[in-house]
Amino acid sequence: MNQFPMNNAAYPGAAMDSRSLFISRVYTHVVGGILGFVLVEMALFESGLAGSVARYMFGLPWMLILGAFMVTGWLATRTAQSSASIGMQYFSYAVYVVAEALIFVPLLYIANAKAPGTIQSATLITALGAGGLMFVAHRTRKDFSFLRAILLWGGVLALVAIIGGAIFGFQLGTWFSVAMIGFAGAAVLYDTSNIIHAYPEDRYVSAAMQLFASIALMFWYVLRLTMGGSRR
Repeated sequence: MNQFPMNNAAYPGAAMDSRSLFISRVYTHVVGGILGFVLVEMALFESGLAGSVARYMFGLPWMLILGAFMVTGWLATRTAQSSASIGMQYFSYAVYVVAEALIFVPLLYIANAKAPGTIQSATLITALGAGGLMFVAHRTRKDFSFLRAILLWGGVLALVAIIGGAIFGFQLGTWFSVAMIGFAGAAVLYDTSNIIHAYPEDRYVSAAMQLFASIALMFWYVLRLTMGGSRR
């Protein structure tokens, strides 16, 4: 989607260069978000705050944490996508990265204490999986917008399963983790396709946020799986 269709129609090379610049900006900001996430986690663990945060969150109802996380993510994404202010888009992205980092603390704390090596393994698997899917999207140049309906319904079903598990006390084990990894992979494919074909070129921050969120979701469930899939 171009901001200057008349000029790009006259100079198709300019349109290609403009889209390439947009895609480059998106991936730069995705890497920036991942680095920000890592730095926040390092600060929490190095300072000893991670243990306090984890213990506090263990004492809260899971649905309260999930609800707060979903609301924060929705507001941040909504603001980034609708705001014309680049500063507000960056602020929303930063808030979302910090929110992700906090929600990950209990899982990372358990993994670090009880399953050494799983964080590194999950990181490698996630990087290979997400990177491979992004390569497929760029290599084929296929429009994966048809995945939107699947992702919407899949998200609803996953939420129902999580709520059901919280209310009735049943565990969402290995197969749920595998299904959610597949769901996150489809989201990475869908987001990458939108970055290539559909996203407005002034929304590179919100595009980066969407892809970051999908990669983070994949990492969450890959880590869960490598730990044995015993936790939501």
